[in-house]
Amino acid sequence: MNDRIRELLHQITEIEDQIEEILNERQEQILYFYEDGKIRFREGIEETHKRLRMTLYRYFRLSKIRNVASAPFIYSMIVPFVLLDIAVILYQAICFRLYGIKPVNRSAYVIIDRYKLKHLNIIEQFNCVYCGYGNGVLAFATEVASRTEQYWCPIKHARKVQGRHSRYHDFIDYGDAEDYHRRLADYRLRLG
Repeated sequence: MNDRIRELLHQITEIEDQIEEILNERQEQILYFYEDGKIRFREGIEETHKRLRMTLYRYFRLSKIRNVASAPFIYSMIVPFVLLDIAVILYQAICFRLYGIKPVNRSAYVIIDRYKLKHLNIIEQFNCVYCGYGNGVLAFATEVASRTEQYWCPIKHARKVQGRHSRYHDFIDYGDAEDYHRRLADYRLRLG
């Protein structure tokens, strides 16, 4: 990878870390903090949240017909999400062990915690669990696939790729065949 690109990517990572730090400080000042590994809200926040919770009657009364009509289609996606989740877990358990690739920590991607918020009614809590699971499984699968791609084919595409994973920028440029197999072995070593 070009040194200038590597430097810019490093700067992007530093900026993202700074943004995350500022957001965390803001959250701690306004709403919550961690204590003994658990999220704790500042005094009075949970009581305020409970008062703000929308009743189910009001929730359904204010719901748009299109949202209610689309619910069966949205919720039916749980089947492919669960199947994908199981398949990726099995794939990683078998293939990553054979390849010597460090496994992906699924719990870093599938995060289900928003249902604990007191201002959400039972439907909103369920939706938060569903979205946390679905998006988490997709992110987990993407990370497993990106490590697999690094192992087998760490080459950039000729065309611009939307939604590139974090390893993509470091891949070998399209058409750069010089010393490919030695570099491929290096990419594989980095996964161990």
